[in-house]
Amino acid sequence: MTHRYFIIYKPYDMVSQFISSDAGKVKLLGDLDFQFPEGTHAIGRLDNHSEGLLLLTTNKKITRLLFQGEQPHQRTYLVRVKGHVLPQTLQRLQTGVRIPITGQLEYVAVPHKVSIVDRPAGLLPRPSETPDRAPHTWLLITLTEGKYHQVRKMVGAVKHRCQRLIRVSIENMELGDMQPGEVRELDEATFFERLKLATDL
Repeated sequence: MTHRYFIIYKPYDMVSQFISSDAGKVKLLGDLDFQFPEGTHAIGRLDNHSEGLLLLTTNKKITRLLFQGEQPHQRTYLVRVKGHVLPQTLQRLQTGVRIPITGQLEYVAVPHKVSIVDRPAGLLPRPSETPDRAPHTWLLITLTEGKYHQVRKMVGAVKHRCQRLIRVSIENMELGDMQPGEVRELDEATFFERLKLATDL
């Protein structure tokens, strides 16, 4: 069977699935202006308030290779937070913060890298985005793990509310100049190479 591989810029206010019990109330991947083949599914997810790079494929083995294998894979997020992040707060994020996971359990989330950045040129405003005149900071956060709402919990742990979250890359697969709702199809070799996946399926 010949599988197909896609990357999309998942827009804000869209869930990362084709079918939902709330169909008609939420935007779904099938609402994108693209005819996906039968059996296409998302690899991993972004919640409906997050945006950015989402992988889709008809190959069911990719999720296991990318997120369930022994080799960690880097994921990078562009994050706007409320207020000005001070140097000591940035250092706390870089060295690891405690976040809640299941029940009463806590987890020390240690990112691969965190830095303060400028808003990228060409980044379109999000619907109902807080105006730039309000105090805020843009962060670039790279993780090799993916706990539930991890980025939001990490910035929340240092008293900064996440205002916008965009996944910009997974390994060498980058969002680049894609715009919300855009879909691109890649050949299998390119898809595997950019994600640093073994091809011996």
